[in-house]
Amino acid sequence: MGNCVLTFISKALNPARFVGELKFYRGIIEKINTVLLFQGLEFKEDGCFHTVKAAKTLSEAESRASNLKETIASRNLHSHLLKFCKAELLEDNYFHAVLEATKSIASMIRAKTGLTSDGATLVEAAFSGSSPMLKINPFETESEKSEQKGFVNLTKGLFGTFRNTTAHAARYEWNLPEEDAVDLFTLASYVLRRIEKSS
Repeated sequence: MGNCVLTFISKALNPARFVGELKFYRGIIEKINTVLLFQGLEFKEDGCFHTVKAAKTLSEAESRASNLKETIASRNLHSHLLKFCKAELLEDNYFHAVLEATKSIASMIRAKTGLTSDGATLVEAAFSGSSPMLKINPFETESEKSEQKGFVNLTKGLFGTFRNTTAHAARYEWNLPEEDAVDLFTLASYVLRRIEKSS
């Protein structure tokens, strides 16, 4: 790639020009890097080019350039969640990734309890009552019982807000911005960690 082109990119994408517009800036960098990766280069937020292994296919370049994957990797999400929605994330398919994220929660609850129901019914059966099947804490004090109840409501809310919506709405009717998807994955990861540690 010619030096003139690289100089132009470097000046056009000088980080100082995008103060207060980080999301927009990252979006441009992602698109530029999809092309640069074929040349073994990557432009980063420090305003410099970095030598990397050249991409061989368009799908590889797009996957490596994707800002969403970097963001998700930095959040150290639960491996069970990633196992369920890895394919969708590689395609930036937020709609179905959200559906798979909530499925991962139901899957873990079923594995720990032997229950076969789904959604809010499953959460209620596993975590509610005076002697729940699964407890996220010692479940002795009023504060601990209140936390358990809050966890039930939080988990049921995840299913009601995302699982039920994505299961019944057409993809084009349900728009999920990237930042909302990342927040959902983080919340789902938190729920999975609490379920995993429950007794």
